[in-house]
Amino acid sequence: MISFTLQCKAGHSFESWFKSADAFDSLLAGRHLSCPTCGSAEVSKALMAPAVRPARNSASASSPSGKAVGEAAGKTAVARASLSAPPTELQQALAALRREVEKNSEYVGLNFAAEARRIHEGDAPERSIYGEAKPEEARKLLEDGVPVAPLPFIPPRRTN
Repeated sequence: MISFTLQCKAGHSFESWFKSADAFDSLLAGRHLSCPTCGSAEVSKALMAPAVRPARNSASASSPSGKAVGEAAGKTAVARASLSAPPTELQQALAALRREVEKNSEYVGLNFAAEARRIHEGDAPERSIYGEAKPEEARKLLEDGVPVAPLPFIPPRRTN
């Protein structure tokens, strides 16, 4: 497994794991990668530094005082965010929004564009729905006056 830092055309950065570098290239070529923030399929690798940890007893891991780097200042040497860290205010707000949408709407998956059009034209019962649509499908719905809006989270079928 390999982790890459990715960036979309809008500048959003995110990390993702891949089976191999070839697997990443294959998914990118097939346009199967998208930004979890805005949904853009225009994704590329961002500049990233490898996460290399010094040997436990290495002299390079300690300061002249003999204390571990960062220990002298009362800090831990690991600077990366912990998965056990509490969610940020933004993450909490997005999670609350997602719960509301899921509680009050019907997930129609990849049939979103067709179902939204059917509801708009009166061929299906009026109700709140959410799902997935290709950018060109969403554009066409808006051009045709169908009220739709993007959601700021990835669909359930794309989450772990």
